[in-house]
Amino acid sequence: MDKQTALHLYRVMRTIRRFEQRSTTLFGENKIWGTIHSYAGEEAIAAGVCEHLRDDDWITSTHRGHGHCIAKRAELGKMFAELLGRETGYCRGRGGSMHIADTSKGNLGANGIVGGGIPIATGAALTAKQLGTDQVAVSFFGDGAANQGTFHESLNIAAIWKLPVIYVCENNQYAESFPAKKAFAIEDISVRAAGYGMPGVRVDGRDVAAVYAAASEAIARARKGGGPTLLVCESYRHEGHYYGDPRKYQTKEEIEGWKTAFDPLLDARGWIVRDGLGTEAELDAIDRAVDDEMERAVAWAEAGPPASPLKFPEDIYASY
Repeated sequence: MDKQTALHLYRVMRTIRRFEQRSTTLFGENKIWGTIHSYAGEEAIAAGVCEHLRDDDWITSTHRGHGHCIAKRAELGKMFAELLGRETGYCRGRGGSMHIADTSKGNLGANGIVGGGIPIATGAALTAKQLGTDQVAVSFFGDGAANQGTFHESLNIAAIWKLPVIYVCENNQYAESFPAKKAFAIEDISVRAAGYGMPGVRVDGRDVAAVYAAASEAIARARKGGGPTLLVCESYRHEGHYYGDPRKYQTKEEIEGWKTAFDPLLDARGWIVRDGLGTEAELDAIDRAVDDEMERAVAWAEAGPPASPLKFPEDIYASY
């Protein structure tokens, strides 16, 4: 990996982490309605995968989707505006945290339904196949979604038709509050891929370089007509399922142990400096730049007008 790519990956991860921290602050100030689901701890997955995607490639996301949106090059101001219920948000303040979409960058939307984005990405990949383009689709989902019917149905048809889609399972060890080790009779979810006739790859979701390499191979194969891949990234969310989650299903020792050992940003800083791809000073400068960018984005979002009432039919039906 060259220096420019390494530093860019770090910047994306640092942006995601800071966005989640700033969102938590805004939620605590009662400026965000509903709830939010933090992606902190999983930044390396979105960054490593989306680095290989073009604006005309598609992704589908989850209720924990801020990281995917940022990695797909979203505008931070519009993201904050959406969370804050502003007309200037990506969905004019109507979708909120769990339903941000940006079709100009190929983001077909976050989804509050567990596993809801998997068949949508499969359909997008079918579009590329039918049109004969080299576009690919990526579906991000959690370990809980890997036990939904949409997962099995989508992987089966994608394998049969050799669709250009990459299924990225973010195994953060818990489906809401239920541990993955009790939900699967297997330790490695990627072995399921063999039953559909597609490659299954398991990587350390903390290691952005490992995710970057695995995603590169899977996406290149899909672009060349080689069909789908199941990419399972082992990870851990630093926060609860949602803001304010009491996390009674976890011990304090487990939480602190994972957060100490499983931090993608610290891991990235370590190998970037060790491999001579950047210095601590350069990484600190990125941190400061991201913090400044975040505050400008929040200020811009808060200055926007509140979302207006829906108008019928223009806010319900698309015009052609």
